[in-house]
Amino acid sequence: MITPPAPENESLRLKALKEYSILDTLPEEEYDDITKLASQICDTNISTISLIDEKRQWFKSKVGLDANETSRDAAFCAHAIINPHEIFTVKDSRLDERFYDNPLVIGEPHVVFYTGIPLVSPEGLALGTLCVIDDKPKELNEEQLKALKALSNQVVSLFELRKSKMLLEKFAKDLVNRNKELEKFAHVAAHDIKSPLNNISGLSQILIADYAEKLDDEAKLYLSMLDESSNTLRNLVDGILEYSRGDAVLVGKRTVFELHELVHETISLLDPQEDYEFKITFENQKIYTNRTALQQILLNLIANSIKYNNKEKISIAIDFEEADEFYHFRVKDNGNGIRKEDQKRIFDIFEVLATEDRFGKRGSGIGLSTVKKMVEGLGGTIAVESEIGKGTEFSFTLTKYNFL
Repeated sequence: MITPPAPENESLRLKALKEYSILDTLPEEEYDDITKLASQICDTNISTISLIDEKRQWFKSKVGLDANETSRDAAFCAHAIINPHEIFTVKDSRLDERFYDNPLVIGEPHVVFYTGIPLVSPEGLALGTLCVIDDKPKELNEEQLKALKALSNQVVSLFELRKSKMLLEKFAKDLVNRNKELEKFAHVAAHDIKSPLNNISGLSQILIADYAEKLDDEAKLYLSMLDESSNTLRNLVDGILEYSRGDAVLVGKRTVFELHELVHETISLLDPQEDYEFKITFENQKIYTNRTALQQILLNLIANSIKYNNKEKISIAIDFEEADEFYHFRVKDNGNGIRKEDQKRIFDIFEVLATEDRFGKRGSGIGLSTVKKMVEGLGGTIAVESEIGKGTEFSFTLTKYNFL
Protein backbone atom coordinates (compact mmCIF):
# COMPACT_ATOMS: atom_id res chain seq x y z
CA MET A 1 0.00 0.00 0.00
CA ILE A 2 1.25 3.46 -0.87
CA THR A 3 0.39 6.14 1.69
CA PRO A 4 -1.07 9.25 0.04
CA PRO A 5 1.10 12.38 0.29
CA ALA A 6 -0.26 15.59 1.79
CA PRO A 7 -1.22 18.28 -0.72
CA GLU A 8 1.19 21.20 -1.04
CA ASN A 9 -1.41 23.57 0.37
CA GLU A 10 -2.29 21.26 3.28
CA SER A 11 -2.33 23.93 6.01
CA LEU A 12 -4.60 26.19 3.97
CA ARG A 13 -6.78 23.23 3.03
CA LEU A 14 -7.26 22.17 6.65
CA LYS A 15 -7.99 25.75 7.70
CA ALA A 16 -10.66 26.05 4.99
CA LEU A 17 -12.21 22.73 6.00
CA LYS A 18 -12.50 23.78 9.64
CA GLU A 19 -14.10 27.07 8.70
CA TYR A 20 -17.17 25.15 7.54
CA SER A 21 -17.58 23.62 11.05
CA ILE A 22 -19.01 20.49 9.45
CA LEU A 23 -16.74 17.74 10.80
CA ASP A 24 -18.51 15.39 13.25
CA THR A 25 -21.92 16.94 12.63
CA LEU A 26 -25.08 14.85 12.58
CA PRO A 27 -26.50 13.39 9.35
CA GLU A 28 -28.55 15.80 7.22
CA GLU A 29 -31.17 14.89 4.65
CA GLU A 30 -29.80 17.24 1.99
CA TYR A 31 -26.45 15.41 1.94
CA ASP A 32 -28.00 11.95 2.24
CA ASP A 33 -30.17 12.64 -0.81
CA ILE A 34 -27.03 13.38 -2.83
CA THR A 35 -25.22 10.17 -1.88
CA LYS A 36 -28.36 8.14 -2.64
CA LEU A 37 -28.61 9.73 -6.08
CA ALA A 38 -24.91 9.20 -6.76
CA SER A 39 -25.18 5.51 -5.89
CA GLN A 40 -28.29 5.06 -8.07
CA ILE A 41 -26.90 6.97 -11.06
CA CYS A 42 -23.58 5.11 -11.00
CA ASP A 43 -25.13 1.75 -10.01
CA THR A 44 -22.70 1.19 -7.11
CA ASN A 45 -23.11 -0.42 -3.70
CA ILE A 46 -21.50 2.47 -1.83
CA SER A 47 -21.43 6.25 -2.11
CA THR A 48 -19.98 8.74 0.37
CA ILE A 49 -19.33 12.40 0.99
CA SER A 50 -15.86 12.14 2.53
CA LEU A 51 -13.87 14.88 4.24
CA ILE A 52 -10.16 14.55 4.91
CA ASP A 53 -8.74 16.11 8.08
CA GLU A 54 -5.28 15.67 9.64
CA LYS A 55 -5.51 11.93 10.40
CA ARG A 56 -8.78 10.55 9.14
CA GLN A 57 -11.39 10.28 6.44
CA TRP A 58 -14.75 11.25 7.94
CA PHE A 59 -18.08 10.60 6.20
CA LYS A 60 -20.62 13.41 6.25
CA SER A 61 -23.00 11.11 4.39
CA LYS A 62 -22.80 7.49 3.30
CA VAL A 63 -24.80 4.80 1.51
CA GLY A 64 -23.94 1.09 1.87
CA LEU A 65 -21.31 1.69 4.55
CA ASP A 66 -21.42 1.22 8.34
CA ALA A 67 -18.24 3.01 9.39
CA ASN A 68 -18.30 6.74 10.23
CA GLU A 69 -14.60 7.26 9.49
CA THR A 70 -11.40 5.50 8.47
CA SER A 71 -7.70 6.18 8.69
CA ARG A 72 -6.47 8.84 6.28
CA ASP A 73 -3.51 6.62 5.30
CA ALA A 74 -5.89 4.01 3.88
CA ALA A 75 -8.35 6.47 2.30
CA PHE A 76 -8.71 6.46 -1.49
CA CYS A 77 -10.12 9.99 -1.10
CA ALA A 78 -6.80 11.16 0.36
CA HIS A 79 -5.25 10.30 -3.02
CA ALA A 80 -8.10 12.01 -4.89
CA ILE A 81 -7.58 15.41 -3.25
CA ILE A 82 -3.97 15.67 -4.49
CA ASN A 83 -5.24 16.92 -7.85
CA PRO A 84 -8.35 18.98 -7.01
CA HIS A 85 -9.52 19.50 -10.58
CA GLU A 86 -9.26 15.91 -11.79
CA ILE A 87 -11.56 12.94 -11.40
CA PHE A 88 -9.78 10.15 -9.55
CA THR A 89 -10.68 6.65 -10.73
CA VAL A 90 -9.45 3.19 -9.80
CA LYS A 91 -11.09 0.56 -12.01
CA ASP A 92 -9.69 -2.46 -10.16
CA SER A 93 -7.78 -1.80 -6.94
CA ARG A 94 -6.49 -5.40 -6.84
CA LEU A 95 -4.33 -4.63 -9.87
CA ASP A 96 -3.11 -1.25 -8.59
CA GLU A 97 0.16 -1.17 -6.64
CA ARG A 98 -1.13 1.73 -4.54
CA PHE A 99 -4.11 -0.23 -3.20
CA TYR A 100 -3.84 -4.01 -3.75
CA ASP A 101 -2.89 -4.61 -0.08
CA ASN A 102 -4.96 -1.74 1.36
CA PRO A 103 -6.99 -2.86 4.41
CA LEU A 104 -10.13 -1.41 2.79
CA VAL A 105 -9.48 -3.66 -0.23
CA ILE A 106 -8.55 -6.93 1.42
CA GLY A 107 -11.14 -6.39 4.17
CA GLU A 108 -14.51 -4.69 4.52
CA PRO A 109 -15.90 -2.99 2.53
CA HIS A 110 -13.74 -4.67 -0.19
CA VAL A 111 -13.16 -1.60 -2.34
CA VAL A 112 -12.42 -2.75 -5.90
CA PHE A 113 -13.84 0.10 -7.98
CA TYR A 114 -13.54 3.73 -6.90
CA THR A 115 -14.33 7.08 -8.52
CA GLY A 116 -14.03 10.28 -6.52
CA ILE A 117 -14.86 13.87 -7.50
CA PRO A 118 -12.90 16.33 -5.34
CA LEU A 119 -15.05 18.75 -3.37
CA VAL A 120 -13.26 22.00 -4.14
CA SER A 121 -13.89 25.24 -2.26
CA PRO A 122 -14.25 28.54 -4.15
CA GLU A 123 -10.59 29.17 -3.23
CA GLY A 124 -9.54 25.99 -5.07
CA LEU A 125 -8.89 23.88 -1.97
CA ALA A 126 -9.95 20.21 -1.99
CA LEU A 127 -11.88 19.42 1.19
CA GLY A 128 -12.73 15.81 0.38
CA THR A 129 -14.68 13.96 -2.28
CA LEU A 130 -18.04 12.77 -3.43
CA CYS A 131 -17.22 9.18 -4.34
CA VAL A 132 -18.87 5.98 -5.55
CA ILE A 133 -17.48 2.54 -4.66
CA ASP A 134 -18.16 -1.06 -5.65
CA ASP A 135 -16.77 -4.50 -4.79
CA LYS A 136 -16.25 -5.42 -8.43
CA PRO A 137 -14.40 -3.82 -11.36
CA LYS A 138 -16.31 -1.04 -13.07
CA GLU A 139 -16.01 2.00 -15.33
CA LEU A 140 -18.39 4.96 -15.45
CA ASN A 141 -19.60 6.38 -18.75
CA GLU A 142 -19.43 10.06 -19.66
CA GLU A 143 -23.01 10.82 -18.61
CA GLN A 144 -22.50 9.24 -15.19
CA LEU A 145 -19.32 11.25 -14.66
CA LYS A 146 -21.12 14.47 -15.63
CA ALA A 147 -23.93 13.70 -13.19
CA LEU A 148 -21.43 12.90 -10.44
CA LYS A 149 -19.64 16.18 -11.09
CA ALA A 150 -22.93 18.10 -10.91
CA LEU A 151 -23.76 16.43 -7.60
CA SER A 152 -20.33 17.31 -6.21
CA ASN A 153 -21.01 20.95 -7.08
CA GLN A 154 -24.22 20.73 -5.08
CA VAL A 155 -22.31 19.41 -2.08
CA VAL A 156 -19.94 22.39 -2.21
CA SER A 157 -22.94 24.72 -2.55
CA LEU A 158 -24.39 23.21 0.62
CA PHE A 159 -21.07 23.78 2.37
CA GLU A 160 -21.08 27.42 1.28
CA LEU A 161 -24.69 27.87 2.40
CA ARG A 162 -23.72 26.44 5.76
CA LYS A 163 -20.84 28.89 6.09
CA SER A 164 -23.05 31.82 5.04
CA LYS A 165 -25.67 30.81 7.59
CA MET A 166 -23.04 30.68 10.34
CA LEU A 167 -21.70 34.08 9.35
CA LEU A 168 -25.20 35.55 9.36
CA GLU A 169 -25.91 34.05 12.77
CA LYS A 170 -22.64 35.46 14.07
CA PHE A 171 -23.46 38.85 12.57
CA ALA A 172 -26.91 38.77 14.16
CA LYS A 173 -25.41 37.84 17.53
CA ASP A 174 -22.79 40.58 17.22
CA LEU A 175 -25.54 43.03 16.28
CA VAL A 176 -27.57 42.08 19.35
CA ASN A 177 -24.50 42.48 21.56
CA ARG A 178 -23.65 45.80 19.94
CA ASN A 179 -27.19 47.05 20.42
CA LYS A 180 -27.08 46.01 24.07
CA GLU A 181 -23.79 47.87 24.53
CA LEU A 182 -25.16 50.96 22.76
CA GLU A 183 -28.33 50.85 24.84
CA LYS A 184 -26.28 50.53 28.02
CA PHE A 185 -24.10 53.44 26.92
CA ALA A 186 -27.17 55.50 26.09
CA HIS A 187 -28.65 54.82 29.54
CA VAL A 188 -25.42 55.79 31.27
CA ALA A 189 -25.00 58.88 29.12
CA ALA A 190 -28.64 59.85 29.67
CA HIS A 191 -28.25 59.44 33.43
CA ASP A 192 -25.05 61.51 33.46
CA ILE A 193 -26.74 64.27 31.47
CA LYS A 194 -30.11 64.22 33.21
CA SER A 195 -28.74 64.26 36.75
CA PRO A 196 -27.26 67.78 36.54
CA LEU A 197 -30.33 68.93 34.59
CA ASN A 198 -32.56 67.66 37.40
CA ASN A 199 -30.37 69.50 39.90
CA ILE A 200 -30.61 72.73 37.88
CA SER A 201 -34.38 72.42 37.53
CA GLY A 202 -34.84 71.55 41.19
CA LEU A 203 -32.66 74.44 42.33
CA SER A 204 -34.55 76.85 40.06
CA GLN A 205 -37.89 75.77 41.52
CA ILE A 206 -36.58 76.09 45.09
CA LEU A 207 -35.29 79.60 44.45
CA ILE A 208 -38.57 80.64 42.87
CA ALA A 209 -40.64 79.13 45.71
CA ASP A 210 -38.53 80.13 48.72
CA TYR A 211 -37.19 83.48 47.60
CA ALA A 212 -40.10 84.81 45.56
CA GLU A 213 -40.40 87.96 47.66
CA LYS A 214 -36.69 88.75 47.40
CA LEU A 215 -36.40 88.25 43.64
CA ASP A 216 -37.39 90.88 41.13
CA ASP A 217 -39.42 90.03 38.05
CA GLU A 218 -36.37 89.77 35.79
CA ALA A 219 -34.67 87.25 38.11
CA LYS A 220 -37.86 85.20 38.31
CA LEU A 221 -38.07 85.21 34.51
CA TYR A 222 -34.49 83.99 34.18
CA LEU A 223 -35.06 81.21 36.71
CA SER A 224 -38.27 80.19 34.94
CA MET A 225 -36.44 80.09 31.61
CA LEU A 226 -33.67 78.02 33.20
CA ASP A 227 -36.21 75.54 34.55
CA GLU A 228 -37.99 75.34 31.17
CA SER A 229 -34.70 74.82 29.32
CA SER A 230 -33.74 72.02 31.71
CA ASN A 231 -37.06 70.28 31.09
CA THR A 232 -36.62 70.66 27.32
CA LEU A 233 -33.16 69.13 27.45
CA ARG A 234 -34.45 66.28 29.63
CA ASN A 235 -37.14 65.51 27.08
CA LEU A 236 -34.55 65.63 24.31
CA VAL A 237 -32.36 63.12 26.15
CA ASP A 238 -35.38 60.83 26.67
CA GLY A 239 -36.15 61.09 22.94
CA ILE A 240 -32.61 60.23 21.92
CA LEU A 241 -32.69 57.27 24.31
CA GLU A 242 -35.92 56.03 22.72
CA TYR A 243 -34.47 56.43 19.23
CA SER A 244 -31.33 54.49 20.20
CA ARG A 245 -33.52 51.64 21.45
CA GLY A 246 -35.22 51.34 18.06
CA ASP A 247 -32.70 48.88 16.60
CA ALA A 248 -32.74 46.74 19.73
CA VAL A 249 -36.56 46.56 19.61
CA LEU A 250 -36.48 45.45 15.96
CA VAL A 251 -34.20 42.53 16.84
CA GLY A 252 -37.09 41.05 18.87
CA LYS A 253 -38.85 37.99 17.51
CA ARG A 254 -42.20 38.00 15.75
CA THR A 255 -45.05 36.46 17.74
CA VAL A 256 -48.74 35.73 17.26
CA PHE A 257 -50.99 37.99 19.36
CA GLU A 258 -54.44 39.55 19.55
CA LEU A 259 -54.33 42.98 17.92
CA HIS A 260 -57.40 44.24 19.79
CA GLU A 261 -55.70 43.44 23.10
CA LEU A 262 -52.53 45.29 22.09
CA VAL A 263 -54.46 48.39 20.99
CA HIS A 264 -56.50 48.54 24.22
CA GLU A 265 -53.34 48.04 26.27
CA THR A 266 -51.68 50.92 24.42
CA ILE A 267 -54.68 53.20 24.87
CA SER A 268 -54.75 52.45 28.62
CA LEU A 269 -51.15 53.57 28.93
CA LEU A 270 -51.92 56.93 27.27
CA ASP A 271 -55.45 57.55 28.55
CA PRO A 272 -55.82 55.91 31.99
CA GLN A 273 -58.64 58.31 32.95
CA GLU A 274 -60.56 57.67 29.72
CA ASP A 275 -60.63 61.38 28.87
CA TYR A 276 -60.53 60.87 25.10
CA GLU A 277 -62.71 59.17 22.51
CA PHE A 278 -61.23 56.17 20.69
CA LYS A 279 -62.86 54.41 17.76
CA ILE A 280 -61.48 50.98 16.93
CA THR A 281 -62.89 50.13 13.53
CA PHE A 282 -61.89 46.48 13.19
CA GLU A 283 -62.86 43.17 14.69
CA ASN A 284 -60.61 41.24 17.02
CA GLN A 285 -57.90 39.52 15.00
CA LYS A 286 -54.64 37.64 15.47
CA ILE A 287 -51.58 38.93 13.65
CA TYR A 288 -47.96 37.81 13.41
CA THR A 289 -45.30 40.50 13.76
CA ASN A 290 -42.95 42.13 16.26
CA ARG A 291 -45.37 43.02 19.07
CA THR A 292 -43.02 45.34 20.96
CA ALA A 293 -42.13 47.34 17.86
CA LEU A 294 -45.79 47.69 16.80
CA GLN A 295 -46.72 48.93 20.26
CA GLN A 296 -43.93 51.52 20.16
CA ILE A 297 -45.22 52.73 16.79
CA LEU A 298 -48.80 53.02 18.06
CA LEU A 299 -47.70 54.69 21.31
CA ASN A 300 -45.91 57.43 19.40
CA LEU A 301 -48.70 58.03 16.88
CA ILE A 302 -51.52 58.02 19.44
CA ALA A 303 -49.52 60.22 21.82
CA ASN A 304 -49.04 62.76 19.01
CA SER A 305 -52.76 62.66 18.26
CA ILE A 306 -53.40 63.64 21.88
CA LYS A 307 -50.62 66.18 22.35
CA TYR A 308 -51.14 68.11 19.13
CA ASN A 309 -54.88 68.51 19.42
CA ASN A 310 -56.65 71.76 20.25
CA LYS A 311 -60.19 70.34 20.27
CA GLU A 312 -62.24 70.22 23.45
CA LYS A 313 -63.13 66.60 22.72
CA ILE A 314 -60.22 64.60 21.34
CA SER A 315 -61.27 61.82 18.97
CA ILE A 316 -58.92 59.20 17.57
CA ALA A 317 -59.79 56.36 15.16
CA ILE A 318 -57.60 53.28 14.79
CA ASP A 319 -58.17 51.12 11.73
CA PHE A 320 -56.64 47.86 10.50
CA GLU A 321 -56.87 45.76 7.33
CA GLU A 322 -55.08 42.60 6.27
CA ALA A 323 -53.91 42.13 2.69
CA ASP A 324 -51.98 39.32 0.99
CA GLU A 325 -48.53 40.69 1.72
CA PHE A 326 -49.02 43.50 4.25
CA TYR A 327 -50.85 44.57 7.38
CA HIS A 328 -52.34 48.06 6.91
CA PHE A 329 -52.85 50.40 9.90
CA ARG A 330 -54.34 53.90 10.17
CA VAL A 331 -54.37 56.30 13.10
CA LYS A 332 -56.65 59.30 12.45
CA ASP A 333 -57.36 62.23 14.77
CA ASN A 334 -59.34 65.48 14.84
CA GLY A 335 -56.32 67.53 15.93
CA ASN A 336 -54.49 70.63 14.76
CA GLY A 337 -53.42 69.24 11.39
CA ILE A 338 -50.09 69.65 9.60
CA ARG A 339 -49.42 72.11 6.79
CA LYS A 340 -48.83 70.53 3.37
CA GLU A 341 -45.33 72.01 3.08
CA ASP A 342 -44.36 70.51 6.45
CA GLN A 343 -45.60 66.98 5.85
CA LYS A 344 -42.43 65.86 4.03
CA ARG A 345 -40.09 66.74 6.89
CA ILE A 346 -42.00 65.57 9.97
CA PHE A 347 -40.19 62.22 9.90
CA ASP A 348 -36.74 63.87 9.97
CA ILE A 349 -34.97 63.54 13.30
CA PHE A 350 -34.97 66.67 15.50
CA GLU A 351 -37.57 68.32 13.26
CA VAL A 352 -40.03 70.21 15.50
CA LEU A 353 -43.02 72.02 13.96
CA ALA A 354 -45.05 73.21 16.95
CA THR A 355 -43.66 75.54 19.61
CA GLU A 356 -45.50 73.56 22.28
CA ASP A 357 -48.10 70.81 22.59
CA ARG A 358 -51.49 70.67 24.31
CA PHE A 359 -49.79 70.47 27.69
CA GLY A 360 -47.42 73.37 27.12
CA LYS A 361 -44.38 71.21 26.38
CA ARG A 362 -42.07 71.41 23.39
CA GLY A 363 -41.44 68.21 21.42
CA SER A 364 -38.01 66.71 20.76
CA GLY A 365 -38.54 65.95 17.06
CA ILE A 366 -37.52 62.33 17.61
CA GLY A 367 -40.82 60.45 17.99
CA LEU A 368 -41.87 60.31 14.34
CA SER A 369 -38.34 59.57 13.13
CA THR A 370 -38.36 56.60 15.52
CA VAL A 371 -41.72 55.48 14.11
CA LYS A 372 -40.41 55.65 10.53
CA LYS A 373 -37.29 53.72 11.52
CA MET A 374 -39.35 50.93 13.09
CA VAL A 375 -41.91 50.74 10.28
CA GLU A 376 -39.18 50.43 7.66
CA GLY A 377 -37.32 47.93 9.84
CA LEU A 378 -40.43 45.75 9.72
CA GLY A 379 -40.55 45.96 5.94
CA GLY A 380 -43.25 48.61 5.68
CA THR A 381 -43.84 52.22 4.70
CA ILE A 382 -45.55 55.16 6.41
CA ALA A 383 -47.43 58.14 4.99
CA VAL A 384 -49.39 61.12 6.31
CA GLU A 385 -52.48 63.00 5.15
CA SER A 386 -53.51 66.12 7.01
CA GLU A 387 -55.52 69.33 6.82
CA ILE A 388 -55.08 72.30 9.11
CA GLY A 389 -57.86 72.46 11.71
CA LYS A 390 -59.41 69.14 10.69
CA GLY A 391 -56.90 66.55 11.79
CA THR A 392 -54.23 64.12 10.65
CA GLU A 393 -54.16 60.53 9.44
CA PHE A 394 -51.02 58.41 9.62
CA SER A 395 -51.14 55.20 7.58
CA PHE A 396 -48.46 52.55 7.68
CA THR A 397 -47.87 49.00 6.54
CA LEU A 398 -45.92 46.08 7.99
CA THR A 399 -44.76 43.12 5.94
CA LYS A 400 -46.95 40.10 6.60
CA TYR A 401 -45.47 36.70 7.44
CA ASN A 402 -47.30 33.40 7.63
CA PHE A 403 -47.24 31.72 11.02
CA LEU A 404 -49.26 28.56 10.29
